[in-house]
Amino acid sequence: MDYREIKKLLDAFDKSKTNILELETKEFKIYLDKSVTAAVQPGIIQTEPQVTQEPIVQHIEAKHECKMDGDVITSPMVGTFYSAPSPDSPPYVKVGDKVKKGQTLCIIEAMKIMNELEAEYDLEILDILVEDGQPVEFDTKLFRVKKV
Repeated sequence: MDYREIKKLLDAFDKSKTNILELETKEFKIYLDKSVTAAVQPGIIQTEPQVTQEPIVQHIEAKHECKMDGDVITSPMVGTFYSAPSPDSPPYVKVGDKVKKGQTLCIIEAMKIMNELEAEYDLEILDILVEDGQPVEFDTKLFRVKKV
């Protein structure tokens, strides 16, 4: 596969609704994932897909992607923590708020994809452990909560 063929493949992947593409031949392996920042591995060609002007919003249910370790909700991915949908909007939650199952708690931006983090169960926000716009790692403690 030459450069032009790879470029065509990347363009097609970028325009598709597919989030993951994996292609392996005897000569190389390509793994592309629009939804998660991946670490570079030797022998793997990785590229960041071109970003459209409109941010992509992806819903993440806490029970599948986010660890609720006791009374702490942790980040399911590496990215940037946002407490509100936009800088001029009120935050999704504040300390003392009672949150219903499925309600959005925050956004974690990863590779220009806005991932909404939702509550797994009814809870009360006891403390917000990160600042708006702060970079977070996988398993960074985001909220201290109490089941209601």
